[in-house]
Amino acid sequence: MFQEEIAKQLSALTEIEANKILECIESTKNKDMADFAVPIPKLNKFKKLVGKPDQLAIDFASKIQLNDCIQGASAAGNYLNFKVNRLLQIQEILKDVIKQKEKYGMTEQGKGKKVIVEFSSPNIAKPFHAGHLRSTIIGNFMVNLFNELAYETVSMNYLGDWGKQYGLLAVGFEKYGSEEELLADPIKHLYNVYVKINGDAEKEEEAKKKYAEEIAAGIEPTAPLQTTPTIHDTARAYFKRMEDGDAEALAIWKRFRDLSIVKYKDIYNRLNVKFDIYAGESLVTEGMTVEFKKLQEKNLLEDSQGAKVIDLSKPNKLGKVLVQKTDGTTLYITRDIAAAVDRKNNIGFDKMYYVVASQQDFHFRQLFDILGKMDYQWQKDLTHINYGMVKGMSTRKGTVVFLEDILNKTQKKMLKIMKQNEQKFAEIEDPEKVADIVGLSAVVIQDFNAKRNKDYDFNWDRMLKSDGDTGPYLQYAHARLCSLERKSGFEFNPNANLSLLSEPEAFNLAITIGRYPEIIQLTHNQLEPSTLVGYLFELAHAVSSAHQVLWIKDREKDIAEARFVLYWAAKLILGSGLRILGLVPLERM
Repeated sequence: MFQEEIAKQLSALTEIEANKILECIESTKNKDMADFAVPIPKLNKFKKLVGKPDQLAIDFASKIQLNDCIQGASAAGNYLNFKVNRLLQIQEILKDVIKQKEKYGMTEQGKGKKVIVEFSSPNIAKPFHAGHLRSTIIGNFMVNLFNELAYETVSMNYLGDWGKQYGLLAVGFEKYGSEEELLADPIKHLYNVYVKINGDAEKEEEAKKKYAEEIAAGIEPTAPLQTTPTIHDTARAYFKRMEDGDAEALAIWKRFRDLSIVKYKDIYNRLNVKFDIYAGESLVTEGMTVEFKKLQEKNLLEDSQGAKVIDLSKPNKLGKVLVQKTDGTTLYITRDIAAAVDRKNNIGFDKMYYVVASQQDFHFRQLFDILGKMDYQWQKDLTHINYGMVKGMSTRKGTVVFLEDILNKTQKKMLKIMKQNEQKFAEIEDPEKVADIVGLSAVVIQDFNAKRNKDYDFNWDRMLKSDGDTGPYLQYAHARLCSLERKSGFEFNPNANLSLLSEPEAFNLAITIGRYPEIIQLTHNQLEPSTLVGYLFELAHAVSSAHQVLWIKDREKDIAEARFVLYWAAKLILGSGLRILGLVPLERM
């Protein structure tokens, strides 16, 4: 309403179409200065304006007609600032929320478009740790956001279930495996086996290195050189059997895979994450043969000491990429080529996103370049959504922190905090479930608090923090709004007299609510969960300030009903934002 009036008047002054001017209107942060602003230089992209921007701002400000919507216009440098009717603005925002309810801020911009989001994608038999958490919650946030914006969204878990490490695991299981422990907790047991066999392999490598150093120095070797195949040799041979279709080797691999997926699904349920497709590197073996043939036909393959490489040094300086080893086995990138083609042919997409750590940036640049050289025009529709690392953990060294342990520990702490208020605790139907949601909120929001490309060190204090701007604080704000509704003594009235919301705190809260559509678009454009999280904290703070002065209980009916609508709208938006972030909004805690 207000932006439309501003655009209409500026259109008459500049002869630029009103819908184009709308793109340039900004909502200001400093509401004392202005409610909306138009940076004059931005208008030049639609029409070259005659005159300096600061002089044009002064000229336009003097010609703006004040009315029920626009109550002031002024120039500030290159900006044309507008003050609007705040009472009317509050009413318009809340009427929009009342009309659209849960759909407020959402559009249908994704209608008719299909996106695939590949995320989480852990390696089978390796632990689901804090590092995997990042891909899982970022991907889940993207899926939720795309669904709200009417995209047809396919969530895919592309399991790392193929490669030499499974040969290593099979060798390790033969030496250290326990059927009982495998059935009790497959991921944890296979991880322990993996750490032990890796330790053995490293000792072999160290012994080999030491032998070579002693011989070079003319010293009598302290131990004879190993003549039997090394653990890594045995693992490579095992994986070759898998690639060649050896039934016995594949049966053991499949058992590890199936048991791991069952366990992963339990963790995903706890994280409030669901996948449409569980794919895996193992499922593209047939496609690899086809794509490898195409690489040959396109003359992209070069021989390198018996192995096959692709030269990407021109024009993008991406070096040479190994796509087939000397023993004929494939690599991660070979399987990724086949997987991308398979998805385009069998699922179809307008965009496909890979949610993978930033340490794989170079890999994806190479992958996209290869697909382009193979003349797949849809290569331009592929995007790598990267994120920083959770530092201080190593799978091989056994220093990872299991996600399940993190969730259990945060749940335990939140339960302890909840028990401090005996009255409220008694009102909660399932305290352990609520504590689990609060704990998950703490873990997710501490991750989403900063931009996703930032690394951070794993820190228990960071994970368990419950005060300040945290996940528990957002859940508390939502639960408090639910409690206010229950205890106010009033019902929601969509026809409440909203003109009675004249206090500065009411304006601040309503304006913050009104920014939600803009925040959703910004979040969509950047695919940054931190944008939405930062906004939700602003909203929660605005609610807290309003609580100090805008009481409902024991107030006159008309005033109470107007304030009820304001808090109801805040609760609706807070709940919507939490759901997009992958969290269940709590009504009691």
